Amino acid sequence: MVSQPLPVVVLSADSGHISLVYSVGLIRRILISFQFFVVHTNRSSDRRRQPWFPDAFSGNMQVEEGIHMLWFFPALCAALTQSLNDVISKRYFSEFTAYEMGLIRLIYAFPYLVTGLLVIPWPPLDRTFWLCLAVGLPLEFIAFLCYMRAIKVSPLSLTLPFLAFTPAFVILTGFFILNERLNRYGITGVALIVAGSYVLNFSSARQHWQSPFRALLREQGSWLMLLTALVYSITATIGKLAIRHSSPQFFGMVYFIFFTMFVSMFFPLIPGAKISNILRKPLPGIAGGLVLTTMIFSHTYAISLVEAAYMISVKRCSLLFGVLFGAVVFKEEKIKERLVGALIMICGVLVIGILG
Repeated sequence: MVSQPLPVVVLSADSGHISLVYSVGLIRRILISFQFFVVHTNRSSDRRRQPWFPDAFSGNMQVEEGIHMLWFFPALCAALTQSLNDVISKRYFSEFTAYEMGLIRLIYAFPYLVTGLLVIPWPPLDRTFWLCLAVGLPLEFIAFLCYMRAIKVSPLSLTLPFLAFTPAFVILTGFFILNERLNRYGITGVALIVAGSYVLNFSSARQHWQSPFRALLREQGSWLMLLTALVYSITATIGKLAIRHSSPQFFGMVYFIFFTMFVSMFFPLIPGAKISNILRKPLPGIAGGLVLTTMIFSHTYAISLVEAAYMISVKRCSLLFGVLFGAVVFKEEKIKERLVGALIMICGVLVIGILG
């Protein structure tokens, strides 16, 4: 068998520029992995599997009447803490490389995650769970670099809203790869998200109607976050399968523990990366680690109580929080049009998540 070309990821911390060079082998491996997960899931009906909505800790509780809305506030908390973590990273660590910015939040969250893993029950694990980790972690690393670089170089109000494209990419990749049909709600949701992204740069439309889209391409943080959303559309599917073969809390903690170790392996290879930078600001680091851990716990607890589509739709309020934090903390400009654009994009996410 002819060996497949490996994907090449070129990182330059000194210049602050991230170059991602994909070989044909990377695309093929993603598609092959995608196909494997679909086929493997469809052929696993003879196995005893975990329920899709397990209990928050044991994975066995069914949702009872009277607690249907208990998921809403943890989901909202996940949205708020995700945006707050971005504020901490941009406010206190933006002088470091994008790699160091991301590693700091992971390193300081690591003790909390390990402690949490020791106090919850461990579900039985199978080969599929570990395959999900093996495929998901490298893709998560690409998204991780793009995400941190985006919030480092561009305003939060022009970067975070583009995470709304994740559910849009999910249904589009499902259409092209899995031959899933797009219904009218999915098409409407995608249209709203695209319209919202147009409004984010609406002031430039006075020059030409295409100017907002051109502004998106000129703003490095915007297209980097768009690439992040594309990768997240793949890792989200892999994560769903991993949760099916474990439990939400266990997966959330184990995934980030392994991801922290995976990211740390590249530390000697990153030009300019210094341990002193990681330890230079311990108080913001501890705060960021605690906020990240709270986000993980809130996310996994909420998703264990309700359908994933509902929970993710509420969590995407982080886009709105990001715009507001950009205005209050960083005094970013053109907040009105960016706020309107973010609201339109959230409406698109809600249409896809709840109706689509």
